Amino acid sequence: MNPESVTLEHPAPTRHFTVRLSATRRGARLARYLAVQQLDDWGWSYTTDVSDTAAHVVAELAANAVQHGHVRGRDFRLRLTVTVERTLRVEVTDARIDRLPPTLGGHEPALPEAEAVSARGLFLVEALADTWGCDTSDSLTKTVWAEISLR
Repeated sequence: MNPESVTLEHPAPTRHFTVRLSATRRGARLARYLAVQQLDDWGWSYTTDVSDTAAHVVAELAANAVQHGHVRGRDFRLRLTVTVERTLRVEVTDARIDRLPPTLGGHEPALPEAEAVSARGLFLVEALADTWGCDTSDSLTKTVWAEISLR
């Protein structure tokens, strides 16, 4: 066997980015900005579908953390992970474990009224992400996560 013809497949390296942000509208906007900046640093430029999808998912999850997960004096955390399976995992952790996303709290969310200006965030996350959910294994926080294929 000719050694030059052998191709070894190495999995893509796992990458992590974590930041704590103030649980304010400004913090939510900053989360979106930092997410697309980090993806650009990792090779998914601002003009890619991955970057656009991630920006929308981060914006919705961060906005929910600020609006529904805010506890005075507590930040929220954004974590991005690129797995060896070529999946981007977006996690947003807040301090309100008592406020679960509607689909995880025992009932399906009702579609918002056509004139409503809010209550569409998780419908958007569901449409854009391959999968999403909520982790409440920590007794002080909840983490709402979404996964987006990078293939």
